[in-house]
Amino acid sequence: MGRDKRLLRLGGATMLERNLAFLSGLFPTVGLSVRDARQIPASLPAGVEIVPDVVTGSPLAGLASVLARYREPIFALAADVAFAERAAVERVVEAFDGVDVALPIVGDHLEPLHAVYGPACLARIEGLLDRGAHSILDLLPEVRVRTVPFSSAAPFFNVNTPSDWEEARRREGAAAHPDDRCKPAVLGVVGRPNSGKTTLIEGLIPEFTRRGFKVAAVKSVAHLDIDTPGKDSWRHGQAGTDAYAVASATKLAFVTRLRAETTLAELVERYFSGCDVVVCEGYRHEAPQMIEVFRAAAGYPETMSSPGQLLALVTDADVPHRHRFALDDAAGLGAFLVEKLGLSRGRA
Repeated sequence: MGRDKRLLRLGGATMLERNLAFLSGLFPTVGLSVRDARQIPASLPAGVEIVPDVVTGSPLAGLASVLARYREPIFALAADVAFAERAAVERVVEAFDGVDVALPIVGDHLEPLHAVYGPACLARIEGLLDRGAHSILDLLPEVRVRTVPFSSAAPFFNVNTPSDWEEARRREGAAAHPDDRCKPAVLGVVGRPNSGKTTLIEGLIPEFTRRGFKVAAVKSVAHLDIDTPGKDSWRHGQAGTDAYAVASATKLAFVTRLRAETTLAELVERYFSGCDVVVCEGYRHEAPQMIEVFRAAAGYPETMSSPGQLLALVTDADVPHRHRFALDDAAGLGAFLVEKLGLSRGRA
């Protein structure tokens, strides 16, 4: 870039400020790896710790310094990642189980600076540095690695060249000025098993449709098989097609095989861009707006979400929330959501 990428301003903040604030919202401790004291910003968010490199010269040396400081698994994020996403980080963190490194892979491209590194990596990294090796990719053959497949590289887009910087500014501008008529509002309905999520959605959808809004619904499941064994479409799939459809005069079902899990944002953009609102059952870590259903008879001691994470709480229990609705008050909840989701601004 010919200048310090960390100080480029995007959306009113420097790249470094954006990512420090992002990480501070996810982790109790955030360390900023620096080569020397001249790289320390004049001001830092509360709780950010400076970690000077013990050996300078590369991100691998920075990882060694951070692992030596904390002696526990760390999530490493490059300072020049432009649009880090909470859901992407959480997927990688959840994959760190019984391995030394967990990192994303898009196609055949690895993302080693959006990854979790365990303490067992430290000795291996120190050995590499002693031998003059400074690439993180040199570490991977020496440790246990789990790759996390992603279908899109958007969460890992980083700024390396002036053209990258122009693209980052274009994307930021598009995000800052979305066309509300073309982008649906996305609402997640979450709750513990047997809390009544589906029942609530069944009551909520008519509240949107009677106001003239076009509604879509998404349900997250562990396993999916909508075909009836022996039917023609099932036979097409069994024969090895990558995608197939079943169509009638009034309905269309389309099935495609996935090589990587599809994010909620990708689903909405690809299939529901013509809708006004998408109601999602589940997707707790991806839905931009959420309500939770908490039913006392389900037998759980507390909600799964904190009050600050929720637009509203639907419950029959004495649980405080600023916007609380009864389990059977779909009409009141629907009117509230139309306003909160911006559906009253002529979307339909």
